[in-house]
Amino acid sequence: MKVVLLPLKDPVHAKQRLAGHLTYKERQELAWAMFEDVTRAVGAAITPDQVVVVTRGHPVLLAEPSSWQVIEENQQISESHSVDHACRLLQQRGASVVLRLPTDIPLLEPEDVDHLLNLELGARSAVIIPSRDGKGTNALLRTPPDAFPSRFGENSLALHQEEARRHRVELKILENSRIAFDLDEFSDLLRFIQLENETKTAQVLKHFDSLKQYS
Repeated sequence: MKVVLLPLKDPVHAKQRLAGHLTYKERQELAWAMFEDVTRAVGAAITPDQVVVVTRGHPVLLAEPSSWQVIEENQQISESHSVDHACRLLQQRGASVVLRLPTDIPLLEPEDVDHLLNLELGARSAVIIPSRDGKGTNALLRTPPDAFPSRFGENSLALHQEEARRHRVELKILENSRIAFDLDEFSDLLRFIQLENETKTAQVLKHFDSLKQYS
């Protein structure tokens, strides 16, 4: 079974690195718009057998497709903890491959998801698509799902490479500009609004006062 896993951060803590530029309400709106764009792409992909969201409770998720599942957390310790906890549960339920995708990559397209899930992989393999700066981990696919521990955060690409070596997992690093384009810093927002796209994220950003002068 091939599963797409989407870790959704508690909205209270959404996009804190943008706190100096966006209001609390704007950061929440941005986080949800990006999540909508990602779920649109994932929902249109044809390869996933299942889509799972791991989160600390979010009533709006009840509106997502009925075939999707939600793993609810009592608390969010870290993204790595959330992802690995979910991967262990999914493996127990029969998942052979889990593709973790971040929820802040609004340019994601269905074919990106299908391409990753259709890659020919060995028995102990992983695939990473780095962030644009080449230091972070945006997409992370593992088979089996618990092949090595997650190390999301600063310099996660190097940390994941080390974990893969330590656990003797064959690791491929692939490039995908849409998956690499996450929105973490204000400079990311400035680059994003210069692109021509019809995402929900682009629509929301047009109404933010701090960005109007750049549009």
